[in-house]
Amino acid sequence: MIFSKMHRRAGALFVSSAALLAACGGGQGGHPGGPGAGGMPPIPVAVEEVKPHDVAIEFEYPAQTAGSREVEVRARVSGILLKRNYEEGATVRPGQSLFSIDPASYEAAAARAEADVSSAEARLNNATRNAKRARPLYEAKAASQKDLDDAVSAEEVAGADLKSARAKLADARRDLGYTKVEAPVAGVTSRALKSEGTLIAGPQDLLTTVTQVDPIYVNFGLSEADQAALKRDAAAGKLVLPKDGRFDVSIRMEDGHVYSRAGKLVFTDVRVNNQTGTSDARAEVPNPNAEVRPGQFVRVLLKGAKRVNAMTVPQRAVQEGPQGKVVYVIGKEGKAEPRPVTLGDWTGKEWVVLSGVAPGDKVITDGLMKVMMMPGAPVAVGDPNAPPPGAPAAAKK
Repeated sequence: MIFSKMHRRAGALFVSSAALLAACGGGQGGHPGGPGAGGMPPIPVAVEEVKPHDVAIEFEYPAQTAGSREVEVRARVSGILLKRNYEEGATVRPGQSLFSIDPASYEAAAARAEADVSSAEARLNNATRNAKRARPLYEAKAASQKDLDDAVSAEEVAGADLKSARAKLADARRDLGYTKVEAPVAGVTSRALKSEGTLIAGPQDLLTTVTQVDPIYVNFGLSEADQAALKRDAAAGKLVLPKDGRFDVSIRMEDGHVYSRAGKLVFTDVRVNNQTGTSDARAEVPNPNAEVRPGQFVRVLLKGAKRVNAMTVPQRAVQEGPQGKVVYVIGKEGKAEPRPVTLGDWTGKEWVVLSGVAPGDKVITDGLMKVMMMPGAPVAVGDPNAPPPGAPAAAKK
């Protein structure tokens, strides 16, 4: 009887152990983790195959805008500033009057110069008549050679005096005209630096400035290292640059939007600043509506270059690893493998990869969170956002 009880207990223990073993996936000849044995299924991921292709790239630099012409407005004559003839901040045309200087003293000087011209003309006319009378008298032996020479010399001196008087009149009229200070170029005016009633000493006193904003200049610096890398890649055939280096240029404003009009790179200095290690560069961008103002800090985008047979990966596929940037690819055993990568240019929503991946690699772009949480787990191409097996289906809207 005791033996029978022990036999029944051992049988019950064996059944319980078998049931536990089946629950853990050991039944039906399966192995742990196998299909139908209760193991974890492969992690669904989205991938993108690496394929070499030509990629249009752009370069971005910090920049500052400036007027294409910034002219200082100064008076050419001294005097009392009578009136400001423009509205501060308004657009002016070439030759438009900006300031008026008291012209009284210059009008008087011009009148005196006109009188001197009239007097010189009268003296010349008299000397000319005397010379005409002296010639027949000399021919008739009624006047000496000296008398004729004196008459001719007097005529020449009177002619020179008239030229001098006319030059002084031109100076006087020019100075009178300078009492009207005009805009030298078309552009936008700044505030007036001198008020009415101020004594203007002449050219040393700055009155205002006129800035031409169409086109607008965009000034920035190109680092020596960047220029060397571009030349090296171009020489190796990896990079195609625009003809004559005339990149297309766009401006990204401070709020992130890109200005609607594009321009051209028009100047790159051959000299390198030994303090900053950069070369000055300038782009010219149309600005007919004065949307871009001088002095703004912007980002300049140089477009028109092309990487030849470049390999790219989506930006979202690149992760930060302990040793730098990494991507995950599907290995031969169907598992996610981290690959350290060296990145190049950023184009659109992709990174150009200089090393770390090869053509044909399947780079994981979605489902990375689970892959990184469970390193070494098997993966399968699928929809990472799909509900897991056995989950209730989403209600149709």
